[in-house]
Amino acid sequence: MATTEAVPVARRRSLLRPLMFTLTLVSVLALLFGVPWWSLVQSGNAWPAGVRVAGTAVFAVALVGFPVLMMLGHGRRHLDWASRVADTTLGVVWQLFVWAVAGDLLRLALLAGGVDDPLRSRVVAGFTGVVAVGLLLWGYVEAMKVPRVRRVDVAIPRLGAGLDGLKVVLLTDTHYGPIDRVRWSKGVTEVVNTLDADIVAHTGDIADGTVAQRTEQAAPLGDVKARYARVYVTGNHEYYGEAEGWLQRMGELGWEALHNRHLVVERGGDRLVVAGVDDRTAAGTGLQGHRADHATALAGADPDLPVLLLAHQPKQIVDAVEHGIDLQLSGHTHGGQMWPFHYLVRLDQPVVQGLTRHGARTQLYTSRGTGFWGPPFRIFAPSEITELTLRKA
Repeated sequence: MATTEAVPVARRRSLLRPLMFTLTLVSVLALLFGVPWWSLVQSGNAWPAGVRVAGTAVFAVALVGFPVLMMLGHGRRHLDWASRVADTTLGVVWQLFVWAVAGDLLRLALLAGGVDDPLRSRVVAGFTGVVAVGLLLWGYVEAMKVPRVRRVDVAIPRLGAGLDGLKVVLLTDTHYGPIDRVRWSKGVTEVVNTLDADIVAHTGDIADGTVAQRTEQAAPLGDVKARYARVYVTGNHEYYGEAEGWLQRMGELGWEALHNRHLVVERGGDRLVVAGVDDRTAAGTGLQGHRADHATALAGADPDLPVLLLAHQPKQIVDAVEHGIDLQLSGHTHGGQMWPFHYLVRLDQPVVQGLTRHGARTQLYTSRGTGFWGPPFRIFAPSEITELTLRKA
C-alpha cells in the first residue's frame, strides 16, 4: 500500500519543482524590470502619455526578450549575438534596479522636505537614470581594459629560504566569450611577460564556449612565459562547455593541467609542491575522472614541503585546510563584478576577494578575476592580474 501511494507523491513532487522554479524566475524578472519601470516611467512623474507608452513598451520588450535571448545565447545553440544582447541587458537592468531602489530613499527624503509630485518623482527618475548610465559607461571601460597588476606579498612559514621571493602570477576567469577579445588577450599576455614570473597559474573559467569557438582568443596564452611552470585547473564554466577539450588545448599551448595532480618546483635547494584540483562542480557533470580530489592531487608529495594549491572556488578552502595546504589560489567570485552583487556572492562563498587566513596554516588568495562573465561591465570591482611574492615568514 505504501509503495502504490509513493508513486503519485513522487510524481507530484517532480511536477512541483519546475513549477516553483518558473514562479521564482517570473517573480525575480518582474522585480528586476518592474522596479526601474515604475521609477522611471510610471510613479508620480506625470510624463506625457506618449512617453509613458514608449517607456512601457521598451521595458515590456526587454522583459519578454531577455529570457529567450539568454537561452539562445547560453543554451545549447551558443549564439554569440544573442549572448551579447542578453548579457548587456542583464547588466543595464541590474544597475537600473539598484539605483531605482536607492532612488526610493531619495524619494522619502524629498517627501520629508516637502517636495511634491511630479517634481519629486522626476528628480528621482533623473537620479536613477543619470547614476546608472554613468556607472555603466565607466563599468564598460573598466571591463574591456587590460587589468591592472595587483601586487601581494604572502608569508609562508614552511617556505624554504631558497624559495623566498618566488613570484607567482595569477590569471583567472578570463571568460573568453561572445565579445571578441583577441586584442585584450594579447594585452594580458604582454603584461604578464613583463613581470618575470617564476610560476604563472590560471585557476579556471578560461572561456564560455568550446575550444573551436574560442581558439583565437585563447591562443595568446601560449605566449605566456614562466621560469619554472605554467599551471592550470578547471573552473565551473569549463564544465558548461568542453572540459576535456580545454584540458587538451591548454596542454597544446604548453600549460601543465593539474587535473588532480601536482608537480614540484625547486629553487636554491628548496622545493615547493604545486598542486591542483578540479572545480567543485566537476563531480556532478558525469565526466569520468572529474571531481575535486585533494588526496589524489597530493599523492606521493613530501608532507614536509609547503604546498601551493590551485582550486577555482574559494569555498574549496575547507578541503584545503583539512589537507594542510599552505596557500590556495582561487577566482570565481569576480569580486562581485557589479556592485552591489558582491553581497549575494558572499552568501555562496566564504571570501569575495583578497588574502585571508583559514585555520592554523592555510591561507587563501581570491582574485577578482582577469576578465568578466556575461554583462560587459565592472563596477567597483576592478579586474586584476595578480603578482604574488612568496616570502619565508
